[in-house]
Amino acid sequence: MLDLSRFGTYLSEAYRKAKRFMDKEDICALTPSKLRHSESKIPEDSKPVKFWIGSVTMKRRNLSKTTISVFVVLFVVFLIHQISFTTIPSKSTSSSSPSFDSARIRSESGETTQLATSRWRVPILHPPPAQPSQTISCNRSSDTYDVCTLNGPTILDPTVSTAYLVDPYAPTPILISEKIRPYPRKWENDTMSLISELSLATAPTYYTPTCDVQHYASALIFSAGGYNGNLFHDFNDGLLPLFITTRSVFTDWDPVLVILNCRDWWLTKYAELLHQFTRYPIVNLDKETKIHCFPSATVGLISHGYMTVDPVQMPRSENLLSFRALLGTAYEQQELDGNDCGTYLSSSRTSPSRPRLVLVERTGDVGRVMLNQADVVQLAEMLGFEVIVFDPTKCRSLGEAYGLLNRTHALMGVHGGALTHAMFLRPGAVFVQVVPIGIDWLAEACFGKAAREMGLEYIEYKIDASESSLKSGNENFVSKNPVFGNANDLFNATNIYLKNQDVKLDLGKVEKFLTDAYHKAESFMGREG
Repeated sequence: MLDLSRFGTYLSEAYRKAKRFMDKEDICALTPSKLRHSESKIPEDSKPVKFWIGSVTMKRRNLSKTTISVFVVLFVVFLIHQISFTTIPSKSTSSSSPSFDSARIRSESGETTQLATSRWRVPILHPPPAQPSQTISCNRSSDTYDVCTLNGPTILDPTVSTAYLVDPYAPTPILISEKIRPYPRKWENDTMSLISELSLATAPTYYTPTCDVQHYASALIFSAGGYNGNLFHDFNDGLLPLFITTRSVFTDWDPVLVILNCRDWWLTKYAELLHQFTRYPIVNLDKETKIHCFPSATVGLISHGYMTVDPVQMPRSENLLSFRALLGTAYEQQELDGNDCGTYLSSSRTSPSRPRLVLVERTGDVGRVMLNQADVVQLAEMLGFEVIVFDPTKCRSLGEAYGLLNRTHALMGVHGGALTHAMFLRPGAVFVQVVPIGIDWLAEACFGKAAREMGLEYIEYKIDASESSLKSGNENFVSKNPVFGNANDLFNATNIYLKNQDVKLDLGKVEKFLTDAYHKAESFMGREG
């Protein structure tokens, strides 16, 4: 490398000598006329030869030595400046970096670039790339659910339960950036431990597996595990959050539904309803070994709480009635009467003009059984109802249940998952929920609030201590001091209030409720048929 300090000394001496020479030879004395006269005397073989230094043209024999000296000095300075500049190391290369004789150099972005083979071996460093637009983002702010988004090309490998976001600038080795169990009950550790976990990672293209199946619609990945199989949880933890998520995230197009912990019977039971959310074939990830590729993916379902759709949080202000309309679209075309789902009494079949009451039956050792059900049915018939005892397990399909309840004027039953069938009632129909001791909060959260949001005539029949099997006497502490004030209390007392309590309705008391229900059902039948 040139020693600039030493070179400056020589350059200063050259300048002083050139200045003294210029003082002796007056460059201005060479007038144009003298130049032309001098040029005419030049022999033919010595015609002026033009030199190009920068943009200045000079005639070799007609310019003074001073002029030539000045231009030579300037040219030398320019040349040395260029050499010095190209040999100064870049800021991006530290003093400890390898010499330029090495064949390759790694840029700041990690990219390896072949160096020029010239003498100087100047490193060619690419500028760092712009921040990639593909990112994995997760919303974990809710107490109920987590939702993650992969906003770029996504490769789903079911053999390792991993979704890769393809990013050409992703570092290697691949690092798992997020993990998620896509089921909206994240406050229940025991339940969530049964949900398959999906890993989310960002990876460069050359590190990702090859696609076996290419989809042109984005994926919505969720779990059908947990409590699914219980009708309430199928709706509360699955179908309602699916409605909310598709209407919130996929507002203008259908996603591909990719389901974890999915049983074949579950897909069959809800096939008509699931196809209201997408026109694409459903991917059961538990049975897949092929690599599926999507333009993007959303993992997890959004929940607004127990059996509800909050219109304030929906882009198009959908509510629970919007979901009820979706049920109608899915099942009304089947034209099923639901006769297989219930037991018609002989008097009911001969009186089709009477308001229809469907009484939900609970049998076996399940808790919350109505011990005097036959007496209640007889009383309802006496008041004027056409009564059908409804056993959901006898329905051949959910469409059968819809066919029965969509033409029903009133529904009655003890609190339990089967009351989810109230979703099939038309707005304006009557819904009577029998609430055992200790579950007031649960009954309101699961069905009371939803019934009002759907426009049903909601009637709550609360069990007294004398009607509950919990008592060993009217002053029994357990029956008079229910503990269900919040979710934690609910799960601590499940065995006492839900599984070990049956009810025997006071016929004098229930007659007043059924009379009120009859008048409302009769009015509804007059309006809606």
